[in-house]
Amino acid sequence: MINAKMLDDLAKTLAGALPPGLREMQQEVEKNFRAVLQGFFSRMDLVTREEFDVQTEVLIRTRTLVEDLEKQVAALEDKVLGAGKKAKATPRAPKGDDTAQ
Repeated sequence: MINAKMLDDLAKTLAGALPPGLREMQQEVEKNFRAVLQGFFSRMDLVTREEFDVQTEVLIRTRTLVEDLEKQVAALEDKVLGAGKKAKATPRAPKGDDTAQ
């Protein structure tokens, strides 16, 4: 969620924008603005910067792991397909061929 300092600054800014007659009740108005803003931001289901940064790091590690696994799979596929091609390319003598005496 949004941090407390930012919420206080926003409430003070809004209270400062009020007409001079209402500024006498500035503390009460700031308190009400703060409560309204806090409720609004909590309903928005926002995450903290820390939570965002943690998830970014998890995503980076996961992406790196997936790339490494893709390379391993490609190498194994090349190995398997390469072995299959070699087996097909090597001619075998027919069974029962006795010409090699």
